Amino acid sequence: MWLLAAMLGFYQVKSQDRPNILWIVSEDNTTLLGSYGDTFATTPNLDKFAKESIRYKNAFSTAPVCAPSRNTLITGMYPPSLGTEHMRSVYPVPDFVKFFPKYLREAGYYTTNSAKKDYNTTDQKDAWDESSDKATYKNRKPGQPFFAVFNLNVSHESSLHEPVSLLHHDPEKVPLPPYHPATPELKHDWAQYYDKVEEMDRQFARLLKEMQDEGLAENTIVFYYADNGGVLARSKRFMYESGLHVPLIIHLPPKYAHLAKEKQGSVSDRLVTFLDFAPTVLSLVDLKVPDYMQGGAFLGKQQESEPAYAYGFRGRMDERIDMSRSVRDKKFRYIRNYLPNKIYGQYLEYLWRAPSVKSWEDLYKAGKLNADQSRFWEPKPAEELFDVDADPHNIHNLAADPKYKKELLRLRKANVDYLRSYKDVGFIPEAMLYDIAKTTPLYDYARSGKYDLEKVMATADMASSRNPAHAKELIKRLSDPDPVVRYWAATGMTILKEKSAKVALEKALSDPEPAVRVAAAEALYITGANKSASIATLTEVLKSENPYARLQALNILDLTGKDAAPAIELAKSIAAQKAEMFDYDIRAAKVLVERFGQATN
Repeated sequence: MWLLAAMLGFYQVKSQDRPNILWIVSEDNTTLLGSYGDTFATTPNLDKFAKESIRYKNAFSTAPVCAPSRNTLITGMYPPSLGTEHMRSVYPVPDFVKFFPKYLREAGYYTTNSAKKDYNTTDQKDAWDESSDKATYKNRKPGQPFFAVFNLNVSHESSLHEPVSLLHHDPEKVPLPPYHPATPELKHDWAQYYDKVEEMDRQFARLLKEMQDEGLAENTIVFYYADNGGVLARSKRFMYESGLHVPLIIHLPPKYAHLAKEKQGSVSDRLVTFLDFAPTVLSLVDLKVPDYMQGGAFLGKQQESEPAYAYGFRGRMDERIDMSRSVRDKKFRYIRNYLPNKIYGQYLEYLWRAPSVKSWEDLYKAGKLNADQSRFWEPKPAEELFDVDADPHNIHNLAADPKYKKELLRLRKANVDYLRSYKDVGFIPEAMLYDIAKTTPLYDYARSGKYDLEKVMATADMASSRNPAHAKELIKRLSDPDPVVRYWAATGMTILKEKSAKVALEKALSDPEPAVRVAAAEALYITGANKSASIATLTEVLKSENPYARLQALNILDLTGKDAAPAIELAKSIAAQKAEMFDYDIRAAKVLVERFGQATN
């Protein structure tokens, strides 16, 4: 007993010797801070904090939206390797994947979260001692170290849904990005958003002072960062600097300054992504980083060498389906769009709650925008390449410029190598992911031998490249034994607008996989080869028990306007269902009925 007591006492002392970790997380803001060079921003508290800390100039979220990026933060893993890339999905992860605060809690830390989780998978409630809007490190035992997360939602996208008349920042002086026209609504929303960032800055200061007033400053390492970029249209949810580049400022008190290579008050150009946060916290508190984590510590005793690239992804955003991947080094951003037929500005109910979006769309429909402002409303190129130093707003696509071919090939290869190494399951349509996940974690499925990633990626590459030379092979692959290959082959017919595939596509309307049937129906509609059979198939899929098959069909019906008439009654029945928070098929059905239901009566 004496030995056990002595061991426990030793353990507690060791725990108390470890630093406290405080995370202060703002929502939906890119680097709109004075310390990052934004002269229109009013952020004196964060600017002062940056002067006394390490400011990271190349920090990136893995996704340009909250839930998938937060999944990265809490697991230390790349969501497309787990099957957790799609917005607010709840697919299970393998048992060995732990929310990393659990490791701290097991080591004697008091772990708290206030209050947003949004981790995009099944919750692991035992990661926290407290998780609520009242959670606080003040409830820990005397001398017990803590890991505490505070989320500041004042800067969230929803802050733009209700315009206010009294603004601190002058709308007429707002530095609009070149892709936004100078509508009154856009100028107002930008000014209102700068006001919200200013308010966030004050909230940050209050949390920091509260910790300091508790006498904890000399033992507490403080992280400030944003959970993704944002927030006006073409930032949050999109693969540009405005969506993925986030502020990151970390303060280590003198007691722990040796755990960083950089000095306090310095600026680091190291590439950092959310993959690195969990390993870094574990490294700072001297806990072994699990081998399954896919990032690397950039502070503490287990620091790893700097990565060459920062990787990002875009999957389904709320009710709209899409797929893109991104690679960023210190000068270039490369984006690979696997569904280039889908415009950037797909109608998304939540995004359209901001008045500025409709004002932008209205000008496009009226033909009153220049090329840079119009691009958001048009189909995407398969590849995008930007010099982020010369073009911070990412409007000059260099992918077709021969002078940048070397960079294009290098970053293209980096993307393919990364997706291959982590077995990206995002190529599997979500209707299939939903069924697979009922019995097998998607991470395990990707490694089971049942997922032919090489052939799937090759087919997706052909399908999305817009190269007519691939049409013959894609038509052949419409009858491949692998349904994921068949899905991408059918999708390629849409992207190429390939009319010669009519017979093969009509046969695919009887495919056993709903995702393939919908993809074939889309191609038959877009090419005009058989619109009536297309609408009939899409309408029939609305009867499916699979919500993501229904959602996929609703996404295509949304493109058909008044031709969707035969599907409206079924859409109404879906829309009338009681919606849980993340029933995006219900949201998409409501949108379809609201937009086209009247026109079909």
